Amino acid sequence: MTIEKQLVEKTFYETFMTEDENVHPVQVLGELYVKEQRENLSDLSPIRFAQGEVYFHHQDFEAAIYKWENVTNELVPWAQKNMADAYFEIGFLSTAEGIYNSITAEDMTLNTEIALQLISLYIEQANFKQAKEVIKNVVSYNPDYPNVTEIARAFFEEHKDWSAAIELAVNEALRTEKIEWFDILRSYIDKGLTITYEPDYFNQILTAIYSIDQARFEQMVSSLWNSYKDQESYLMWIQEFNNLFLKFEINQESWHELALLYEETYVDLINGKYFIKELSEIIPNLLTNWLRIVDVSKALFASAAVLAWNEIFPSTINESTVTDAGQLLLNSKHDPNGLDNSLHLFQQIKEWATSHNLEVGQRLDWMVNELLDQHVHYLLVTGTSGNGRSSFINSLLQEKALEIPHSTAVILKNGEHEEISEITDEYIQPISNVTDTEGEQGKALIECKLPGRFLGENELAIITTPSFNGIRNRRNEAFNYLHFADGLLFVLNAASPFTNRERDILVEIQDKAPNLPIHFVLNQMDVFDSEEEAAETVNHTISKIKETFPNANVLPYSAQYEGRRQLDDLTEFLTENFKGRKLEEVRSGKVVTFIRQVLTYLTEKRKEMENSLRESIQWNEEMVTKLNGAIHQLSDLEKDKILDINNRFLTIKEEMKKEMLESIPKLLQSTSSLIKENSDFRKIHLELNEEMNNRVQDYLQNTLLPKVYRDMQQWINDAKADFDECKSYLDEMSEGFNKLYGEKRMELACDFQVLDDWRRDTDRMTSGVPMDKINIFLRFSPSRFLLKSAGKLLGGLSQNKTMLYNKYKKFIEQENYKDTAESVTKTFLLQFELFEKALERDVSMFFKNPFAVLTRTVEETHLEIQKSQDTLDQMEANKELFTDPMTLFELKLRQNEWMMGVIKEVQYV
Repeated sequence: MTIEKQLVEKTFYETFMTEDENVHPVQVLGELYVKEQRENLSDLSPIRFAQGEVYFHHQDFEAAIYKWENVTNELVPWAQKNMADAYFEIGFLSTAEGIYNSITAEDMTLNTEIALQLISLYIEQANFKQAKEVIKNVVSYNPDYPNVTEIARAFFEEHKDWSAAIELAVNEALRTEKIEWFDILRSYIDKGLTITYEPDYFNQILTAIYSIDQARFEQMVSSLWNSYKDQESYLMWIQEFNNLFLKFEINQESWHELALLYEETYVDLINGKYFIKELSEIIPNLLTNWLRIVDVSKALFASAAVLAWNEIFPSTINESTVTDAGQLLLNSKHDPNGLDNSLHLFQQIKEWATSHNLEVGQRLDWMVNELLDQHVHYLLVTGTSGNGRSSFINSLLQEKALEIPHSTAVILKNGEHEEISEITDEYIQPISNVTDTEGEQGKALIECKLPGRFLGENELAIITTPSFNGIRNRRNEAFNYLHFADGLLFVLNAASPFTNRERDILVEIQDKAPNLPIHFVLNQMDVFDSEEEAAETVNHTISKIKETFPNANVLPYSAQYEGRRQLDDLTEFLTENFKGRKLEEVRSGKVVTFIRQVLTYLTEKRKEMENSLRESIQWNEEMVTKLNGAIHQLSDLEKDKILDINNRFLTIKEEMKKEMLESIPKLLQSTSSLIKENSDFRKIHLELNEEMNNRVQDYLQNTLLPKVYRDMQQWINDAKADFDECKSYLDEMSEGFNKLYGEKRMELACDFQVLDDWRRDTDRMTSGVPMDKINIFLRFSPSRFLLKSAGKLLGGLSQNKTMLYNKYKKFIEQENYKDTAESVTKTFLLQFELFEKALERDVSMFFKNPFAVLTRTVEETHLEIQKSQDTLDQMEANKELFTDPMTLFELKLRQNEWMMGVIKEVQYV
């Protein structure tokens, strides 16, 4: 045992022990101490140090401390450390801590032991911060000391200080290159404790483990990969790792786990969660590394992914990688699940479209679903006009003759009972007759299910399209179903078979659908008078056809011939020429074609949406202009009617006023006839005043009011005529706007209640005049005062009556009564003036609803404009939300095509 180990374990005293094991160390050291002291031959410090150890082991800590305090040689630092240990044992933690921290020595072992004791002391004090500092310090300068890193790891794990634990594992793995530290680090990764670390933090670790153990490297990569998945740094991890992995030489035969990770990750990345700008820096290296490690037997997907990506994003993948992918693809078998994969992609596109307010056309969706039924062969039957196509088809149906439409495609299928449906891009709906279609020509398909022995026995469905005529070929509906049909049966007219026009049509068809089997029916064979002429025509027709279509066959046929034999011949002909291929393989390519059509359809729909929004904005802006113009016109109309109605009412009022001011004075002057020479002039002024009031009241009630009533009724009738004219104008206006909107959106109804209110007010104002009596003759004036005074004084004397009679009569007849007339007129016209003040408001009430409707429509239109503009702005600002998924769908489609062998040539080899 080395002296260093003895000092650590406090067994230095064993250096003084004799071979006699029965002698106690205390006795040996005591005797030696006495001997050395007597002889005074040497320093007693070593013996004291050893005695302190013995006392410590026997838990006599005070004696041990006493002995160590008296050590004076080179063992002083160790003695101090041991003293601190003793204080620690008896619970004097602060004293122990002070001693530990006061020791200065260059001995690494001593310093390490002090550190380990301080760690225990700080843990005892629950001072975990200090303990962590000491641990990290001792690990940094003496990590190889026994149990140091183990203690550190245990402390960090116990206190869940995972950053320190991870740092320790990383440093120790790199320093020692021991597998256990890599495994410890991977356990932290698997627990999700490293997800906050930047991916490049592990580059050194991965490089180190790759050179030590590639199997564990794969495990470490897998753990990191799965830990970063669904985290913000996931893409950063993929990019960082692939950049690193590209630098490694691949010298391991099997990378099963990592290759599977690459496949799963690639599928996840192109699934629409990320923008292409995020993927463009990641995918090329990912595909390159994937291809480097993938097993040759499982290289189909990886090589197809490389080739597809390189097509969609040229020059982003190294040319040598593309070449390798092409070679691997050539040596791989085609994907047996091609149809399922294509259908899954079609479903993905449908779901994505629905979530983005787009819809895959109902007709395309229906056709793809029909392709799933591999028990039914779809035969496209078409030809040029005059070939007897309808009679040929009806001869197959036997029991049921149909009127084949000339402008719409029809699919005839076997069914238990007759059932007819119209299928368009927008809807699928039942109809009563094959000719009863509402869809736009070329955009509708009729599905007709009906009982038919021939169709059922042959598992056959017939697609019949309008005949080719003089219009350009590409407009014919047959071209819409070339990739849906399993074969094409072209019907020829035996009277003029296989014309140059028919050949040109079929050449164009073959160009568009090169894998579609094409065969012929030579129809209307009954036109020939002899078998020799018929046979010569058949042979000549076959010869002409073979020049262009060497694999095509011809069946002579006539709908006029009866019997089962002709149908049996047709059955045999169809079986030999159309049913030899596996439908699953054939239809995989068809679904791919339809997916491409769907992508084109969605792109067009997206453009239609944008154009529709722009047109809607422009149209609504024009409507706002029209509506504002209508509001201005209505405002002018309202002002005109207010002015007209007010003016007519003002005329009536002014005429009343004029008449009253003229009539009332005359009326009052006429009361002079009441005065007689024998009148009692002492009371005549009272009689005159009473009579004047009565005459005024009578005039107002019986003369003026009836005339005013008639005038007001005429005024109301004139106003009604004005309002009726306005109503007609507004009805025309609302009708015009409703035509523009294409719906009954507005009704500019006016409030005719105002006329009833006026009639009620007129009746009230002309039904009577509740006027108080006024002092007409009794009002004070000097002349009236003198006249009344004279009457009172002289009226009792008969000789004065003639004089008073003349005075009164002259006074009454010469008085102008202007003030009385004005007073009565003012009082009488007061209610009319109040009525007049409300006229503008009343007329405005008549127009209130039209104004409200027009204003509300303007506001709603502005909201529609803003909504459309916001949607358009969002679509234009975030085009990648549409274009990126469409590009990724195209990428997946190309992958499927490569994997299914739809793409025949590999041009990269």
